Amino acid sequence: MAATVAVVLQKKFGWDDERNNSSAGSVFGVVGGLHAVLVAFVLISLFDAAAAARTTSYEEANSLVAVHWAGSTLPEPTKDQVRELTRAYAAAVINEEWPRMREGEPVVGTGWQTLDQLRTVIAEAKADGDWQESRQAEAANQLWQVYQSRQARLDAAGKGVNSVVWFALIVGGIMSVLFPYLFGGPNLIPHVIIVVTLTATITLLLFAISQMENPYSGGAQINPDAFRSAAERLL
Repeated sequence: MAATVAVVLQKKFGWDDERNNSSAGSVFGVVGGLHAVLVAFVLISLFDAAAAARTTSYEEANSLVAVHWAGSTLPEPTKDQVRELTRAYAAAVINEEWPRMREGEPVVGTGWQTLDQLRTVIAEAKADGDWQESRQAEAANQLWQVYQSRQARLDAAGKGVNSVVWFALIVGGIMSVLFPYLFGGPNLIPHVIIVVTLTATITLLLFAISQMENPYSGGAQINPDAFRSAAERLL
């Protein structure tokens, strides 16, 4: 498409001189440079967000296992209740929440309810002796870590790229692609190659941004491997 347009414009308007190259090149340098900087910042932030989301998922899963281990030292019925609730939470994250995050849909409150039940069960445990009291405190601390990591995970699923940034990316990309059509020159083939290469590069970068916008889907897809591994340790 870009090659066809470049050939048609060159044939129709006969841009066989280089009188407009200086002015067009100056403007293209500013527009293309600003667009390249914006794309770089967006891609770097998305890479960092995906890495942070993966780390957060493992922190949440590991803290959940720590709650289970600390709760297993508490007296009955707290011990069994902690075991069942931690298993239920891991299953809810894997089977209910992850598919919704992958589709960019709001996450229902099942996970929050399970954590609230865990908090109540741990707080009401009848600890016997200093050892169980320390384990009860450890379970409460690890549960708070689960809360924090869960909130970070849900925030990462709902962020994406701001609509204003998308507008700037798309408009800047279109302007960057259109400017090379203003350049003149005696050789048609090099001009077409330049236009096609620039168009393909910008399109590829915008596609990469769209694929990494949600860290739980697309090219950056993060799977619930951390919770699957945790579920095995909760047996």
